[in-house]
Amino acid sequence: MKRWNDKLRPMELVEVDKQAHKMITAWMLFQLNSGSLGPESKLALGEAIVRGGMYEYLYRLVITDIKPPIFYQIKANPAHYQQLTRWVLDQLHPWVQPLGADFRDGLSAHFTSDPGTPEELLAGRILHAAHMFASQWEFHLLRELNRNDEEMEEIEANFNRNLSDHRDLHGVTELMAGPSSPLGRFGQLVGRLRFQKRWSQTPRIPETSVLGHMFIVACYGYFFSIAVGACPARRQNNFFAGLFHDLPELLTRDIISPVKSSVRRIGDLIKEYEYREMERKVFSPLAGRYDTLVERLNYYLGAEIGSEFDAAIISQGTTRSVTWDQIQGEYNADRFDPKDGFMLKVCDSLAAFIEAYTATRNGITNDQLQQALWRIRGEYQNASFGDGLHIGALLADFD
Repeated sequence: MKRWNDKLRPMELVEVDKQAHKMITAWMLFQLNSGSLGPESKLALGEAIVRGGMYEYLYRLVITDIKPPIFYQIKANPAHYQQLTRWVLDQLHPWVQPLGADFRDGLSAHFTSDPGTPEELLAGRILHAAHMFASQWEFHLLRELNRNDEEMEEIEANFNRNLSDHRDLHGVTELMAGPSSPLGRFGQLVGRLRFQKRWSQTPRIPETSVLGHMFIVACYGYFFSIAVGACPARRQNNFFAGLFHDLPELLTRDIISPVKSSVRRIGDLIKEYEYREMERKVFSPLAGRYDTLVERLNYYLGAEIGSEFDAAIISQGTTRSVTWDQIQGEYNADRFDPKDGFMLKVCDSLAAFIEAYTATRNGITNDQLQQALWRIRGEYQNASFGDGLHIGALLADFD
C-alpha cells in the first residue's frame, strides 16, 4: 500500500514501513510514560498500544485509497465517520475472526467507543503522537522535491501543530528535536531501515524493506501468542521483540540466512560485530537518561542469553534462558516477564516465506525464491505449538 502517491518521491513509501516506524516510536513513548504506573496499569497500557496500533493498520488497509485530508474531513462529521467505520469493520471482521472474539470486539470498540480507562486514553495519545512523528519523517524525505507544491506548507504546519499538542508526553519534545537529542537521533535512525530492502540481490514484486518486515513479524508474534494462550506480558514482549529483531541490520545490512550459515563460525562473527556496533552506535548514546530503553532492547535482542530467538524470563532480577515447555507452562505468567524464542523464529521464517510466495504469485520466478520456499517448508514441516498451531499445515495452505 503506497503512501504520498500524489507527491514527487525519492523512493516508494509504503504503509507497512510507516506503521513499523510508528510502533517503534510508540514503544519509546510507552516506556518513558509508564514509569510511575503499577504493574497492572503498565500491562494495560502496553496492551492498548499494541492492539491499537494493529487495529489502526488494519483500518488503513481498507481505506487505502482515501487521501488523508479527505479522511480527516469525513472523521470530523460523526455521522459520515460512523458510516465509513461500519463498512470498514464489516470488511475486517472475517479476516480477524480466527483470532477470537476478544480481538474482534476490541477492534470494533477501538473505532466506535470512547476510551474507557485512563490507560486507553493515554495509549490513544501515544499512538497519535507516534503516527505524526513517523509521517513527518517521511514528509521530510520529499519536502525539498515538492517545494512548488502549495500543499506542503500546510502539511508541515499540521505536523508541527499536532506534535506540539503532545509535548506534555515524556519524549515528544526530544523526538521533535531530531538528531540533537539522543532519543530523536534514535527515532531518526530506525526510520532508515526503510531504505534497506530484503532479498536485495533477488528481484521481487513487491519489494519489502527490513523495517516493514519487522512489523509483520511483530504482528505474527502477537497472533501466535493469542493462539497458544500466552499471558499479557508474553504477548506484548513477543510483539516488541518481533518489532526489534532485525534492529542490528541498521549497522550490518540484511545478510541472508544461507550466507550466515555457509561458513563455520560466520554467524557467530556477525553476531559479535552486531552487538559491538549496537553498543557503540545505539546503546551508548541512549545510556544514562534512557537506560530503561537500553535494558528492554537488550532483553528483546537476547543480549544476556545469546540470541533474540532464545526464550527468556526475568526471575529475581536475572534474565534466564528457558525451554518451550517451560515458557508455555510454569513461566507463562506476567510476573516472569516471559519472551518467546523459537516461536519468534518461526514468525520470522513465516514472514520470509510469505515474501517469497507473494513474489512467485506475482510472476517472479528464480532459484533463490524457489529454494527459500522449499527450505522453509522442509524446516517446519513437523513444527507445532501445542495441539492447535501446526506450522507445516499452515504452510501447506500456500500452494
